[in-house]
Amino acid sequence: MTMQGHILLGRLLPGVFLLLCLAVTAPASAREPAHERVVSIGGAVTEIIHELGAEAQLVAVDSTSLYPPDALERLPDVGYLRALSAEPILALKPDLVLALEEAGPPEALAHLRSAGVRVEIVPNDPTPAGVAEKTRVVGTALGLAEEADRLAKRLESELTALEAALAEAEPRPRVLFLLSVGRGAPMAAGRETTADGIISLAGGRNAVRAFESFKPLSPEAALSAAPEVLLVTRNTLEALGGRESLLDRPEIAGTPAGETGRLVVMDALLLLGFGPRTPQAVRELAAELQPNLALPETPRSQ
Repeated sequence: MTMQGHILLGRLLPGVFLLLCLAVTAPASAREPAHERVVSIGGAVTEIIHELGAEAQLVAVDSTSLYPPDALERLPDVGYLRALSAEPILALKPDLVLALEEAGPPEALAHLRSAGVRVEIVPNDPTPAGVAEKTRVVGTALGLAEEADRLAKRLESELTALEAALAEAEPRPRVLFLLSVGRGAPMAAGRETTADGIISLAGGRNAVRAFESFKPLSPEAALSAAPEVLLVTRNTLEALGGRESLLDRPEIAGTPAGETGRLVVMDALLLLGFGPRTPQAVRELAAELQPNLALPETPRSQ
């Protein structure tokens, strides 16, 4: 090699070395996304994707994905998470489907997998630890494990602070969560439900302990539960005819909550999603259940 060649090589090598270092050490957010076409099934999953700044990778969501509303207007809706069909999803040519564990039916998910689509099931444990796990699973699938870990730790910190503030709250009112699913008696939330989880976190007690999941509420069961507070979503209150219609129902009127009119109405996804907004949900519900208790301010980092 000539003297000029050695000089040129000496000038180039430091730059090449620097570029190699940058490529190796670049943060995940600066790299190419692990998946470019993502379908999100589950409102909390979609919220996490947005919170991680990966919304540009979304090509569709399900009908429970309602927040943030302005960011979802442009996206196709592939249907309700428990009643999916593989064909509309496959037509969008996704390379990843992120689905809450309640998603189905199983045949639809199997069809997606057989077509070569990666399907990642996201756990949905209605606890602070479950929120963190959900966040990390979504982030890892998107190639954003570090960002997801930071978000999970922040949410855990907020929820831990609220849990500590509410640990000694007394009395803890008996709360009956009602869900309207068409005509007939509303469904009451029993043990091991998202409603049960959020009520406990917010300083209340689920009035229904006799069963798990959701079951129709009879007048006898409502009187036995003796709720002091009624908790419903805005959609349920509308479906049941409004505040007065709900309080006048035979299964409600004779309960302590029906007699005092103590009714709390909240957004369904905020209340039950167990996603990035769960600290906000706990704070809002706790303000209703424990109005005399000072709660810690936990402003969200940007």
